[in-house]
Amino acid sequence: MSIVAVPFFMGDPMPGFEVPEPHETLVPNLPDAGPQERMGVLYHHLAGMVEALDRPIVYAGDCVSTIGVLAGLQRKGIYPTLVFFDAHGDFNTWETSPSGFIGGMPLAMLTGRGEQTIVDGAGLTPLPDGRVVLVDGRDLDPGEDLAVADSGIGFLSVAEVAHSIPPSGPLYVHVDGDVVDPSDMPAMNYPAADGPSLEAVRTAIIHLVATGRVVAFSVSSWNPELPGADVAAAAMLRLAAPFIAA
Repeated sequence: MSIVAVPFFMGDPMPGFEVPEPHETLVPNLPDAGPQERMGVLYHHLAGMVEALDRPIVYAGDCVSTIGVLAGLQRKGIYPTLVFFDAHGDFNTWETSPSGFIGGMPLAMLTGRGEQTIVDGAGLTPLPDGRVVLVDGRDLDPGEDLAVADSGIGFLSVAEVAHSIPPSGPLYVHVDGDVVDPSDMPAMNYPAADGPSLEAVRTAIIHLVATGRVVAFSVSSWNPELPGADVAAAAMLRLAAPFIAA
């Protein structure tokens, strides 16, 4: 098990978030280009690090990093089911997004929908819908909700994950901190009210780790500049601890 820090948000440096020691930090030279091109290069480098590591843990600034982790696993011949904990769907495309925010698109992108610059740059072969489970997803944009409903991805609550048999084969677990209720996980860029408690999410993670089939674990971090960042850092470590200990 190795921990990788990816201190970037939308392709720009994001210093200051607390990562457990020991860890390696990804610090590639990125081109002077648009965010998609920069993230394509960034996550190509992340894929290389993941390829070289056994059971990596990735602390990143955004959920787009999942593209790099998946690309790295594929380089090793591992084709997992992605279990994606997030208060949001991250399933927008240019056609459905009300803001055009790339950070609201990674789950759509990695299943082959919409914007593909980052996917191509990282070298990812998109996942079939049946290899993706969105957990919680309580705050979906209009149009995004229909796209999720019309897709073939799985959709479960945190409680359902904790009490069900996970999909067969290897598992890659990603946790966006905003899946946790803001009362337990402050300092989120996009908090969503009425979420599960920290302990409920931790219980679901423990259930997945207990299968012995989790091949990678990643988190998208809190904002170090927002109030409560120290509380968020401790909460995120509590979520990552079951996989670190395993």
